[in-house]
Amino acid sequence: MKTAAALLLICLAGCSESPSPPGIPAPPAPTPAATVVVAEEPPAKLGQDAEPLPEPPKAAAANTHKPLLPDKSLLLEVGRDPADATKSKPVRLLVACEVCPPTTLLEVFLCKTNTKEHEAVVRTGVDAKLLHGGLVALGLAPGTPVRFVDPKTGEADYAPATGAKVAVSVHYRRAGKLHTHPAQEWVTDLKTKKPMAHGWVFAGSRFLPYPDEPTRAPSYAANGGDVIAISNFVDSMLDLPVSVGSDDAELSFGAATDRIPPPLSKVWVVLAAAVVGK
Repeated sequence: MKTAAALLLICLAGCSESPSPPGIPAPPAPTPAATVVVAEEPPAKLGQDAEPLPEPPKAAAANTHKPLLPDKSLLLEVGRDPADATKSKPVRLLVACEVCPPTTLLEVFLCKTNTKEHEAVVRTGVDAKLLHGGLVALGLAPGTPVRFVDPKTGEADYAPATGAKVAVSVHYRRAGKLHTHPAQEWVTDLKTKKPMAHGWVFAGSRFLPYPDEPTRAPSYAANGGDVIAISNFVDSMLDLPVSVGSDDAELSFGAATDRIPPPLSKVWVVLAAAVVGK
């Protein structure tokens, strides 16, 4: 037992650090590597160049704006009725929006906040159901969302979205200057390298009931993100009346980043009845 204990002590001693033998100097301690501090440029703060929301535009100087929400983020522009000069009528719908962080491929032009910002140009906190109601107030009739399957046969059967034609424009500041032009100029056709040529129709999205809460008001599906779509979605409020796929390999449109103001800039998106023939 004493021999075994002695061997164990020798092994333990061998596993531990021991001083250098007498007469032999200890090796110098390793010099720690110098710490190199590299000065980096601070990352650009998102929104630091954002432009403020300009005054709401008017189609005619005599027109007035009727706020539809307390914060005035949704306005109904009222002007003279061309059919009766003694009366006025709604002529345009204005919604306050914000430019989304930079993106390339697009699925929607306008989304609801906290939904599809990664593939949208602008977003808004306004309930899309109110936008739907505002378009109806302009005298525009909703049609039908895009269809991919025949409900009777269950077979693939594409039918484009239908509805009243809607003109969409943007009013904003960029580099301190005011601009107003069709929203299509912020969307580039990746095949032609030109602004998107298609216009939108009022497809009307869908009102979805809550099966477990029959007394609850139905939800408006476009609030899931597809308020003004660029790819075809059955939930779109406004959609293109042509076939546009939503898979990454089929996406046909990108953001015209050279024309769009900096991220988080505030802009007005203006909706009106499209002029016949456009």
